Parts: sequence; C-alpha cells; structure tokens
Amino acid sequence: MNRKWSAADVLQLDVSGRPQAWVTPREAAVIYASDGVAWTLGAAFHVLRGGIQRTTGQQSRIEVHPIIAVRGAVPTSAWRQVPTLSNPKLFARDRHVCAYCGGRFGFDDLTREHIVPVSRGGGDTWMNCITACRPCNGRKGNRLPEEARMTLLYLPYVPSLHEDMILRGRRILADQMDFLLASVPRSSRLHG
Repeated sequence: MNRKWSAADVLQLDVSGRPQAWVTPREAAVIYASDGVAWTLGAAFHVLRGGIQRTTGQQSRIEVHPIIAVRGAVPTSAWRQVPTLSNPKLFARDRHVCAYCGGRFGFDDLTREHIVPVSRGGGDTWMNCITACRPCNGRKGNRLPEEARMTLLYLPYVPSLHEDMILRGRRILADQMDFLLASVPRSSRLHG
C-alpha cells in the first residue's frame, strides 16, 4: 500500500487509555466526524478543511489532536496479545547493541540471534531472541551461548503494549512519547 506520510500520525486509544493503533490524521478525522472521539490529549497539530456549507458560507474544519480515545467497548483480548516480533522492533528494543560484544551497530550490521537455536528447539519469540552483530552471530553459530563461551550482556524481554507502540518506529510527537513512556516500566531499555 502506497501512502503519503504526514508529519506525524495520531495515537488512537480505547476509552480506558490503552493504545490501539497509529492512524493517519485523515483516518482520525473520520472518527471525529462520526462523533467517535471520547477525549483527546495534546494540542491540535493538524487541521483538515472540508467543503463550504451552503447556508452559512463557512468552511468545515476538524482539528486533530496527537492522541485520541475512541468511544466504545474496551477490547480485553487486544491488551493480552504479545506484540509481533520483527527485526526493526527487536533492534530498537535492544537499542542496536549486540548482546554479546556490547557494540552499537547500524541496522544492516545486526542480526536476529536465537539464544537457543531454532534447529535445537528454540522458538522465534521475544524471550529467545536478542540483537547480535554479524561477527558475534557467526561466532556463536548453532550453539548455546555457554557452548560458544559467550555471555549475554542483557536479557531479552517481551515489550509491553506501550513499548510496542514506541518500537514501531514512527515519528512520535512529544505528547505521544510522554503518554506512552508514562506506562513503560522503569526497567525498560527505552528509558535509557
């Protein structure tokens, strides 16, 4: 899907304040127009203008806020889902630092490293994957870290829903980042 990116997307929450999705300002405007916004946070950052009303001569206008909560029931199942694992999110979780040598690397020099190799029964999960540079991944090979005499410098963890929204790699406005970080555990590497 080809889409033009706006300066920033809107963080959509459910009425209880749980993140649901990133939506474009145009998608948010549809929610505003259908009276689906329960509350907002932050100063309006985008204005969408529509047609001219025939009777008043005024142009329609919707001010879009960086964070909107939508009306409706709170979906409890979405809150319990484990975020999807991807290399960009994994590398962001681990701050682009190799778990073996501690070096900081660019995206193209990193790999998804399975602590317990998949060929030896390890899963492709947040708790079995860490970020490793290509040389360290090659050195470890198809062995367990202790078999390769390599020590993990940090442990893997499953990101919370709030962390996952940050890890998705969007341009996040200050209001949005403050909101999301307020619910991220202090132990998270995202606070570092």
